[in-house]
Amino acid sequence: MSLTQHNESANEHRVELYKEALRPQVHFTARYWDDYRLNPQQHQEGWVNDVNGLVYYDGEYHFFAQRWWSCWLHAVSTDLIHWKELKPAFGKGGALGGTQSGGGIVDYTNATGLGVGKEPVMVAFWSSTDNERQCISYSTDRGRTWEKYAKNPVLVHPYRDPNVFWYEPDHKWIMILYGPPDNSYVLFSSVNLLNWEKLSVIPDMYECPDMFPLCLDGNRELEKWVVIDGSGDYVIGTFDGKRFEPETRKMKGDYGRNFYASMTFDGMPGEDNRRIQMAWMRGGEYPDMPFNQQISFPCELTLRTFPEGVRMCRYPVREIEKLHAVEFAVKDRILTPEENPLSRISGRAFDILAEVDLSRSDCAEMVFTVCGNQVKYNVSDRQLDSCGSVVELKPRSGLLQLRILVDRMSVETFGNLGEISMTNVTNVACAQDAKPTLSLQVFGGNGFITSLSVHELNSIW
Repeated sequence: MSLTQHNESANEHRVELYKEALRPQVHFTARYWDDYRLNPQQHQEGWVNDVNGLVYYDGEYHFFAQRWWSCWLHAVSTDLIHWKELKPAFGKGGALGGTQSGGGIVDYTNATGLGVGKEPVMVAFWSSTDNERQCISYSTDRGRTWEKYAKNPVLVHPYRDPNVFWYEPDHKWIMILYGPPDNSYVLFSSVNLLNWEKLSVIPDMYECPDMFPLCLDGNRELEKWVVIDGSGDYVIGTFDGKRFEPETRKMKGDYGRNFYASMTFDGMPGEDNRRIQMAWMRGGEYPDMPFNQQISFPCELTLRTFPEGVRMCRYPVREIEKLHAVEFAVKDRILTPEENPLSRISGRAFDILAEVDLSRSDCAEMVFTVCGNQVKYNVSDRQLDSCGSVVELKPRSGLLQLRILVDRMSVETFGNLGEISMTNVTNVACAQDAKPTLSLQVFGGNGFITSLSVHELNSIW
């Protein structure tokens, strides 16, 4: 069968957009526009990879992402949950080739001089495909149309993935760029976003940088800086406007199989000082679907102090409650090995929150089976296994808290209010289960459930 015949056959069986059998209903996926095809690949409509340029402006969250340097995809939301995808922002063409990954900001003071009219300039930073030049595109109409800067590049320095933020103490912009030297980030500064001066280097980091301050334990007087690399691994330290000084070793940001190229929102509104992150859930297969790949659910990042030291935590944003539908809940209940309190629940998208008092439990293991996938906690080894990804998770004050976010093609698991997170794409067989069920069971003894709630989730589309 020729490609033309294949696409004609696909069109004959086309399902309404966002209602396809394997389409995630709680996670962002890309849509097709003019080129409907099944199993789209890296440069084709329906594909999504690196998260780019997350920024908030005047009531709208702007999400951008790669279609593998062919263009930046663009979607907007008023609540971080429900997304409307717009036509791609800008793409390949011209002497600079394609538009690789980068960050975005709003130029409220018109430092670039590119502003016209009442709306401030939105500026997107990206790398040319030769990995040698850093460029910008800009919009003067709230991101609805974009233009590549006529005098690109604004910086000639390899390699790629420029991300920019405002550093208030010195009233200047900072760019963090992936290499060289190899496996390093390079910091630059600018007052106009067009001319850049090299500052310093951060070693042992790879691709897709993000850098921002976070208050420690909720205290705004205690601020640390976090640098995150492409894999989601991070370092905590200090930053004086010129140099980042690490205070920790490099640590894991996510323990799942499918977490890459994350970014956090710049310019959060008003008194909302949350740092909210999204990532490419790299990998997974979606056979015979008109989309490929998905994006993690938005999570708030915080710094918390544990006996082992300071750690960055990830936890679903509170706006998830907008999706909550039917709820099942129990409190202060002894669970025996013969019971399954979730036996009457079925569905494909859930927000599950459980707290277990291990000091009042004598079970060896507790197991959630969610739509054919298992999330298990081994009490003696203190190990959490989510869909085959395993990590140590210690109870805190005798309590174990788990949150499990289930969608058609993913399970995201969070332990102890985000002390650990595990992002996994799941297999097709589970998503195609005719009547997917939930269960919670204990083995080797009884468990004491302090609280358990299961919310069915409505669609984000």
